[in-house]
Amino acid sequence: MEKALMDSALIAIRDCLKVVEGEKLLVVTDTELVGIGRALVEAGRSLGATSVIMEMQPLSRNGEEPPEMVSEAMKFADAVVCPASKSLTHTAARRNACKAGSRVATMPGITLDTMVRCLNADYYAIADRTREVTALLDKAKVARVTTALGTDLTIPIDGINAISSTGLIHDPGSFGNLPSGESYLMPAEEKSHGVFIVDGSMAGIGDLNGKTPITIKVEGGYAVEITGGPEADELRSKLEAVGKKAFHTAELGVGTNDAAKIIGNILEDEKVQGTVHIALGNNMSMGGTFDVPIHLDGIIKDPTLELDGKVIMDSGKLLV
Repeated sequence: MEKALMDSALIAIRDCLKVVEGEKLLVVTDTELVGIGRALVEAGRSLGATSVIMEMQPLSRNGEEPPEMVSEAMKFADAVVCPASKSLTHTAARRNACKAGSRVATMPGITLDTMVRCLNADYYAIADRTREVTALLDKAKVARVTTALGTDLTIPIDGINAISSTGLIHDPGSFGNLPSGESYLMPAEEKSHGVFIVDGSMAGIGDLNGKTPITIKVEGGYAVEITGGPEADELRSKLEAVGKKAFHTAELGVGTNDAAKIIGNILEDEKVQGTVHIALGNNMSMGGTFDVPIHLDGIIKDPTLELDGKVIMDSGKLLV
């Protein structure tokens, strides 16, 4: 397995981040994922990059800011990769690093199995599929997500640009997850309405297979009612700890990675082709104004996704 880890680490650094000899690579990790962090820094060194690793204590939640010394170091690297137990994607640290020109790949909660399996996917095919979905989202005014289980959520997206997370993070200032494969955007603020039922997995909680789905009622863009089993109570508690803005609908995402599967790890789960995810909390990375230290995605299985009435996903089958 050590060889498989090193091979996938090399793909991440050489192919996905396009690190070359003479560049500065920073690996930001924590005590839970330091083994993967070390593999990534060794991959950078094998390519002739000046490679540094920073190990921190695990943060308390997805979207929490890392220590200032980490944030500052990120701005001085050509490429940054973040295998950490909590996500740094929706943080000012990541945004500021990108503004400084760094290419940033975040790998929140990545497992060895996910790294080995999903980083060996065909990222050029995933990129083409993802960009096609992004083009459709860019043109649409209203998205609607429905499922046989009872999801029926209307999401205004007029004039909002979608983001292609292709896994190919080659341009200065670009960013994305690794492994990747999703097209996503923020809903128009305070306008979504309806209900969505999370039956795949929930960030910060895990796989919902065999458990009571989480039903979330949305009015004026906010989750006003969260019901279900103990998992619903846990989600509500996480959001209440941050405040009202944490309940705001932050993201509509469409998975495009055909190698990914739902395992209870949101990094991989939200990339699964044939799923849609809705997030609550921070939307700053997508151009929004909700700057809160939390961002939690809920995966919806077998959805139908309509854009201005045109079906682009039918009961989990992506039609692009």
